Amino acid sequence: MDDWKHGGFGLYLHWPFCASKCPYCDFNSHVASEIDQDAWASAYLTEIDRIAAETEDRVLNTVFFGGGTPSLMSPDLVAALIERIHSNWRAANDLEITLEANPGSVEAERFKGFAEAGVNRVSMGMQALNDTDLRRLGRLHSAAEGRAAFDIARSAFERVSFDLIYARQFQTLSAWKAELREALDMAVDHLSLYQLTIEPGTAFGARAAKGGLKGLPEDELSADMYLITQDICSDYGMEGYEISNHAREDAASRHNLICWRGGDYAGIGPGAHGRLTLGGRRFATETLLSPDHWLQQVNSLGHGELPRSEVPRDEQAMEYLMMGLRLSVGIDLQRYQDLAEDPLDRARILELEEQGLLAQSGTRLRATRQGRPVLNALLRSLVC
Repeated sequence: MDDWKHGGFGLYLHWPFCASKCPYCDFNSHVASEIDQDAWASAYLTEIDRIAAETEDRVLNTVFFGGGTPSLMSPDLVAALIERIHSNWRAANDLEITLEANPGSVEAERFKGFAEAGVNRVSMGMQALNDTDLRRLGRLHSAAEGRAAFDIARSAFERVSFDLIYARQFQTLSAWKAELREALDMAVDHLSLYQLTIEPGTAFGARAAKGGLKGLPEDELSADMYLITQDICSDYGMEGYEISNHAREDAASRHNLICWRGGDYAGIGPGAHGRLTLGGRRFATETLLSPDHWLQQVNSLGHGELPRSEVPRDEQAMEYLMMGLRLSVGIDLQRYQDLAEDPLDRARILELEEQGLLAQSGTRLRATRQGRPVLNALLRSLVC
């Protein structure tokens, strides 16, 4: 039951606070006027020690501070958490420590403090490179502030990624091409490029339900934007190693690769999810969503988790298939069979290969350039 070792082991820490709630965001993020960072430090340290006691024999490959807006954390808090992490686990020689940042919360001294604390990779939520679309997306920063923040990040960290959203309101294909090329001219080693999705429970979702979200592209235009994104990024040497992520050679997000490759990752903080293999059994973990309730439970019970649920091997196989086919390298068919105890249907694979949607090389199966945009349909076809 060491299947998780194919992916490695990472630690995810969720900081649930933001300066404002973006209208498209369905993450567990909250706006708070005051934050007692000492109280949060104590709770995080308690959780780090608890998880470490269950996994102390492991080598830690990655740490990821996500949110929310972790760049609103004090550098001293981040330093204390990283110090405790190092005291609890053996770290890989190439330990990746990522912190997410929004341009509006970037200050040179704060970033210097994060770097001194041990953060070696920053992922920035730029989302757009023009002021009109930033306002539509509910972002607080301007395009100029975003570029300035990126320059600060680039001076502080060797590895810098940033996010953009495309298929935005009233966005044309030519405008996206120009913006993408501008982003690639700026990029250090990694870009995350997400198609705008309208999720239930968000401000955009409510507006769309009332017919008030105008200018969204038709499906055909969105598909064209996806395909041209792959071509342009490839021309710049930033291949799409995952459906929405592009990187130069050896610059992929190692933490996200742990998740996509079916590794183990511990989730700490309000709304954090995890996968842990303990005693030969794999468990799904999740935590309380409310920051106040999470903090109270850690203080009163010594943990912020909800009851764990075991993940049966057939569900592990399905997770591996769903996540692995997002990657350009695809999945290992023998590993899938070991988990599922049955192989994928060979005739179905051949049929999808003939349609140009899948490609097989040895024991590896991957979605093709034509198959990746319709991955959900591919998965339904493979497992039905």
